[in-house]
Order: sequence, then structure tokens, then C-alpha cells
Amino acid sequence: MALTPPVKEHPYSHLIDTLQDGKIQFFNLQKLSDPRYDKLPLSIRVLLEAAVRNCDGFFTKEEDVQNVLDWQQQQSKAEVPFSPARVLLQDFTGIPAMVDLAAMRDAVAKHGMDPSLVNPKCPTDLIVDHSLQIDYSKCHSAIQNAPNPGAGVGQSQGPGPSRPALSWRGSQCGVQRGSCSKSSCSDPPPAAGRGSGQQIENTPLLCPFHLKPVSDTETTLKNQEMELIRNKERLQFFKWCSKAFKNVNVVPPDVGAVHQVNLEYLCRVVQVSNGFIYPDSVVGTDSHTTMINGLGILGWAVGGIESEAVMLGQPVSLTLPEVVGCKLVGSINPLTTSIDVVLGITKHLRQAGISGKFVEFFGAGVCQLSAPDRTTIANMCPEYNATVSFFPIDQVTLKHFRNTNFTQEKLELIESYLKAVKLFRSYEDASEDPEYSEVIEINLSTIAPCVSGPKRSQDRVAVSSMKEDFQSCLDEKVGFKGFHVSKEKQNALVPFLHGGQEYQLAHGSLVIAAVISCTNNCNPSVMLTAGLLAKKAVEAGLVVKPYIRTSLAPGSGMVTHYLSTSGVLPYFSQLGFEVIGYGCATCVGNTAPLPEAVVDAIKQGDLVACGVLSGNRHFEGRLCDCVRANYLASPPLVVAYALAGKVGIDFEKEPLGETSEGKQVFLRDIWPSREEVQQTEEDTVISSVFKDLRARMEKGNTLWSSIECPDSVVFPWDHKSTYIRSPSFFSKLGKDVPPPQSIENAHVLLFLGNKVTTDHISPAGSIARVSAAAKYLQSKRLTPREFNSYGARRGNDAVMTRGTFASIKLLNRFIGKTGPKTLHIPTGQTLDVFEAADRYHRDGVPLIILAGKDYGSGNSRDWVAKGPYLLGVRAVIAESFEKLHVKQLVGVGIVPLQFLPGDSADSLELSGKERFSVTLPESLSPRQQLTVKTSQGKSFLVTALFDTEMDIIFFQHGGHLRYVARTFL
Repeated sequence: MALTPPVKEHPYSHLIDTLQDGKIQFFNLQKLSDPRYDKLPLSIRVLLEAAVRNCDGFFTKEEDVQNVLDWQQQQSKAEVPFSPARVLLQDFTGIPAMVDLAAMRDAVAKHGMDPSLVNPKCPTDLIVDHSLQIDYSKCHSAIQNAPNPGAGVGQSQGPGPSRPALSWRGSQCGVQRGSCSKSSCSDPPPAAGRGSGQQIENTPLLCPFHLKPVSDTETTLKNQEMELIRNKERLQFFKWCSKAFKNVNVVPPDVGAVHQVNLEYLCRVVQVSNGFIYPDSVVGTDSHTTMINGLGILGWAVGGIESEAVMLGQPVSLTLPEVVGCKLVGSINPLTTSIDVVLGITKHLRQAGISGKFVEFFGAGVCQLSAPDRTTIANMCPEYNATVSFFPIDQVTLKHFRNTNFTQEKLELIESYLKAVKLFRSYEDASEDPEYSEVIEINLSTIAPCVSGPKRSQDRVAVSSMKEDFQSCLDEKVGFKGFHVSKEKQNALVPFLHGGQEYQLAHGSLVIAAVISCTNNCNPSVMLTAGLLAKKAVEAGLVVKPYIRTSLAPGSGMVTHYLSTSGVLPYFSQLGFEVIGYGCATCVGNTAPLPEAVVDAIKQGDLVACGVLSGNRHFEGRLCDCVRANYLASPPLVVAYALAGKVGIDFEKEPLGETSEGKQVFLRDIWPSREEVQQTEEDTVISSVFKDLRARMEKGNTLWSSIECPDSVVFPWDHKSTYIRSPSFFSKLGKDVPPPQSIENAHVLLFLGNKVTTDHISPAGSIARVSAAAKYLQSKRLTPREFNSYGARRGNDAVMTRGTFASIKLLNRFIGKTGPKTLHIPTGQTLDVFEAADRYHRDGVPLIILAGKDYGSGNSRDWVAKGPYLLGVRAVIAESFEKLHVKQLVGVGIVPLQFLPGDSADSLELSGKERFSVTLPESLSPRQQLTVKTSQGKSFLVTALFDTEMDIIFFQHGGHLRYVARTFL
């Protein structure tokens, strides 16, 4: 049986063309001279290029290439392979894959072969970003998560509502003596309001009493130290991987989140390897992988098993998708922010029913979206259930890459290659539009800027209707929106003195305005829009009334940095929006008391006073008990309403104020254009972020650098380790492929019903104290607080096997109630699933699983097939399977058997307590029917769900891991 495709001339070698005077080669698909190519969506052209380039007659065949080329007729029908350019792993899903490769090296070495030959075939980036836990944190007014000073390392007070906040006493300053710029910390605290709020990570650390920057980010360092202590074995293993394996790039802890690093550092647009250039593409184990499509790089999230297969050189199998063309037309309303646009497009796509399809954007309206806008829309795929939301590369994308340290030479190469293969778009040119499965048109001019309120966040109000809507709220009876103010009282004006000057309050007067960068408002464009608006307002001579409680909570030090770099921070301050600190303040009711005169005026007139903030919480009375109407708005609209001093304003017809010369100033006069905002964003934010990330990557992490790791070709397993363990996938591995082993007299391990999901099968979350995994860890002398989680212990097959089918929601028909238990049929005992499987294993009894419909549905998990395999499961017989799960079972050597239509365990009157035998012929064929015989004399037919010859080859090898290992023997 051939283990590798035969070496022969590439079937599409006639398409090879050159760039840069013959220095770089590429497959020029235009040389196909096929009119169908120009009609293909650009995302499908990426699939086609990969199929042509990787056509080896084994994994990818010429038939596959023709199916992709014939996409119009084959969509939703043909199954095609896709070989992405790279794999993206985060550490939780990356560790089992790397452990398997390390174990494969052991197996190869035992056969006298060179273990250094075992490396990922597909370039793999592994980002260690899921290890950090918040053991230490600081805040201005309370230290809610600080470790108990009297506890040992890693011990911290548990969260709980009854825990008192630390009092303002010098001895309890959260900063070590000497770190604060003052000689002592006995000064009184700052007044409430300014500088209040919880400190969060990745922000400048301030002494809670003096609001002076601490010289060393003690909190960050302590959390990093705890991360190293808690995950030392895993980090040592990752560092060994970075040195031992070729084609593996490990990004150490504390550099950034996986999707951030992917966008800002790893994306290459095009790949150049072995003298060939081709489009960058990626599959990743992080759900945010889809963000990369906003930069014209095709990519989506897959499970750990699929990513591992791609690492080992196997393509992803997918049904040719339908591609929905999303045509953007019209001009964006000047007051509409990027967040409004993103949420508006998301709402349209959610209503369109595009589950499992590709979405590709086109139309002149796309040019109005910046690169961050596009990646945000692409990241919203899970919200509307699309596989990808693809934005083909255009001049906007190239401009973005110019600001991310791409050299001019690299940009010229990218542009010339993409244009040569028609993967570059000019969105204004309709003649370039491909044909799509269907087209959804979204008119951007219909996406109106909105606020939410006055009591509930789901009550959206168009800014253009705000004046009329507030009036109706005064009229309506008290309820979700109404305040029921009588007509004769609606025009009440209450004078009061503030700072020696007289002002008046009315219904709708603004008394709180808080610009907050959190949740959806962390998009740089909206904060920059607010800053530029403040700048133009100051330059026009406008002011915010001094009695309005204004504040600016940037959310992180990076926000403050780019507001300062762009030059808008001083203008925020001039309008009263001073930086109060970094944390939750106004949203959670931590607003400083309003001036007494303001409160008295509100109470005297029984006024419906208003607050406007760009946070995410605004229940009635939450901001302040005398502020009854509260609105959520984008940061620039918070500034706009603060300038107006009221919410009952029609911005189109009414001015915000007057200049010193008496000229009226309307909002449209000072609102920054999208082009101005995008230019500032690219010049200040994007370049700063990328420069910072690159500096961190090049500088490295001190703690990471201090980690010692073995300098060896094979990994020296520590048999005492409870985190890293060599799995048994390669036990008894021989050079020759054994004939298929029939299943004889197997017992049923589990008798399951319908909708058994991957959550039921694969271990996740915390390790229960009474579980089989807990018993194992206790036998290793670990206490429950040291168990950590299944995610952290994915590199230990002993833990993960014991956690398989350990879900408390598992309903086993043998037991009749939910729980991780099963029946050991020979003795009639009820045992943990692992304990029963272990007994069967010791007795040499093979196992099967009986199930109903949709077995293996849900999100892909890396142990969803590995776990059952190590439990001794040889086959799963079900009424139907999740399609992806079938591939996963085959990939570990478990045979998926499907009842014939109309048959089920119930219709065949199976009790599950019989013994089952399945004869597997030496020569298997796709979708072959096999006979299952029971110990009760019954027999029935099932279909073996091998879809391709490749599936059969993997199964006969005992899974793709053993298949790959044999290629080195």
C-alpha cells in the first residue's frame, strides 16, 4: 500500500509563470483560459489555487480541481480538499498536537530511524495566550481580587458579594513601599469620581492614593510569575518544541492574544516557499480566526483534530460552499460610526439565513470601510453563522499593510502577484464583480446612528428621532420608556447657581456625560472620532456647561496612548472630559455625586434629568438616583450631547451653540469625516500597535527566556508529570500495515440517545472532585485545588481519557438518568465510564457505542475521538452522525457505522446488553454495507461511513497519526 503519492510531473506545470525576472514562480490560473475562472468568487479562487498547487493525485486529485473550477454547478454537492498555507494554534489546543508529534519521534527512533525527520509539514504558529489567570489585580478604590497577604503563593480570596472593600488606610496601599513616587502612603484618598474605578490589566498601574504611575508594573510581573509557576511543565515543553521542530513558531506568553498576534504579526498576505508564491491562508483552533478574512486572507476555525491533520500534511475536507455576495452600496451617514456600520451589517446578515456559507463583500460601498472595520465584521461570523466573511484585497488593504511595517518591496510583490491571478479588487469597478450563489444588498445610507434608552439597552432610538422620542417618553405612562409627566409640567425651568453663575435645568437636561472605551466601543475609530470632534468643538469656541459631570475612562493604557499621540487628549480635557482612570466607573454607578445645587434643582422641579454614556449599562437610577433617563451612545455622540446640554435636540435643525462672534455651530460643522478618522487611525493607532507588538516579539519575555528546556531531538518525558505524558497512540506500531481487524464479541460501553454532542464526549472545564480524573490526580498526591482544568491538562492522555464521557449531562440509557456512569454488563455494576472501560480492557473485550441521531454534533474538540479510542472503542453504531465527527473517528481508527434508513436500536429491539461482532473484509470500499451480528442471534446491515479511498487508508493504518509515522519507517 502506497504511503506517499508517486513522484511524477505536476499535472498543472504548464500553468507555472514567473515574477521578478524569473526569481519567483507561481501557478497562473489565468493560463487555464477557462471563462469560468473570471466568474468565480475570489474566495473560491483561493481554494482553486490551493487545489492546483497541491494536486498530487493522492490527497488532491485533478477531479478536485475540476470540481472547484466548476463551482457554479458543484456548490453544496462536491467534497473538495483544501490545503491552507499555515496552521494557527492556541496553547490549549496546541499542546496535544505537539505531544503527539513528540511521541511520534519516539516511535520513529525505536525503529532505528532519524526522529528529527518528524516535523509538521504545514507551517504552524503556536501562541501561548490561554495560560494567564488573574491572581493579582489592583484598583483605585478597592482591591477585589487581590491575593490574601497571609496566604501562600497562588492562594487568593474567593470572590463573593460579602467581601468588604479595603478601607482607605496607608498600610493597605496596593503598591509596594518604594514603588510609589511619594515617600509614604498615608495621604488621604482622592475625591470620589475623579480617578475612581477598578484597575484592569494592561493599563498603567497607579498608586491608588496619589494617582502617580508606579515605576514597575508589579501586577503584570506577579501574574506572569504565577503563570510560570502554574504552567512550568507546559511552558518548558513548548520551549522545547520551538527548538526541536522545524516549521513550528512558538509565540511566548504575554505577547498578545492569538487573534491579535495573527492579525498584527503573523499574517503574510502571500507566502513564498521553495521559490513559489501563493496566497496566505489559515485554519486555526481559535474562534476569532475568521477576523483574518477582513484582510483578504482566507481562514476559519477548526477543531484540534482537524488542525493536527493539516499540520501532518493532510488537507481539510469541505463541501464546496455557497458564496453569498454582500453588495454594499450608498454612502455612510456622517454621524454613523464604525460600530453602527458593523452592527447594522451584522443584523442584516443574521436575518438572511446564511448558515454554513461563505460571505464575500463587493460593491462601491466597501471602499468606505477601513481595514479594522472589515476585520471586525469578519469577526462577527458566529453571530450570523457564516463560515467566513471575505473582503478581497484592495488599495485600502495595501495602505493598511504599509502602516504595519511591510516593506515597499514586499507590497509591490503582493500587488503584482494578486493582480496577475485576479485576486486583487477594485470595488468601484462593477465589471470585476464575480457571480455569486445569491446577492444581498445593504444600503449603507440606511444604517442610522442610534442611541439606546432611556431605561433599557434594547430600546434603540435613531438620533434623528431623539427629540420626538424623548417627548413621547414624557407623555407615556410609567413603564419601560415612559415617565408620565403632565403637560403643564413638561416646560418647567428651574434656575440654580453653580460657580457663581446662574443656569437653568429642564426635562431632558444633561447632567452626566461619560466617554467610556469598553466592550464594543473599544474600536479605535469611535474614540478617535470623539477626540477629533472635541478638537473641532474647542477650535469653534464651544464649551460644555460646567455643572455636567463629565469623565473619560479610556479602558486601557493603549487608548490613552493613541489619544495622546493623535493630539486629541488635551481637547477632551478642555471640554471637561478628564481621564479618571482605567476601569469600570460610570457603568457600575461609581459616579461622583452631582453638585448639590443640581440635585436640588432636579428635585424641586421633579425633572427627568439625563445621563449619556458610551458604556454598556444604564438602568434607571444606576448612574445616579436622581438621573432617571439614561442613554447609551457612541463616544462622539456623548460629546455631542454634552455640548448641547440636553438630549431633546434635532442636530440637523438646531445648533450646538455659538461662536464668540455669534455664529451658530451645528454638529455637521464639527463632525470629523470618515476619511479624517481613518487617516488618523492608520497613522497613529495602527502603526503604534504594530510597532509595539513587533518590539515585544523581538525583545522577548524575560520569564520565557529564563525557562530551561532540554536540548534533545526526542523529548525526555518526566514520568512524574501530570501535565505532559507520552500517549499510547504508537504502541505496537510496525512497518507493515496490518489487515483490518474484525470486531468480535464486543460489549456496549454506552447506550446513548439522540443529539449526543461533543460537549458530552470530550472533557472540558473543571475537574470534578469525585471524577475518575480526580482519582488519578489524587493518586499522584495532588490536592483538589491543584487539579487545574481539563484544558490545562490536555497534554496528559491519562487525565483526558478519564474525562471522556465525564459530562454530568450525559444520558446513558443503561442508567436512566444523567451523569458520567455506565453499566459494566458482565457484573451488573454501575461504574464511572473510565472504570468500566478499564475493566473491559483488562479482560481483552473490545467495545462499541450505540447511539441515535446526530451523534457527535456541536463544536469540534480535539479529544472527541482520541478519548473514545483510548477507552477501547472500536466502532460507533448510530442512526446518523455529524459529518465532521465521522472524519474525526476515521482519523483515529474508529469505524463509524450507520444504521440503514428506518433502522435503529429500538426498531431492531436491541437492549445494548448483547455482544456484537462486525466482520471487516480485507478489501474495504467507500460506503460499503457490513453485517453486524449479536450474541442473541440477530443480524442487521449497517453502512461503513468511509467517504473516500483516503478514509479507508487512514482507517487501515489505525488513524492518520500512525499513517504519518509509517512514512518515516
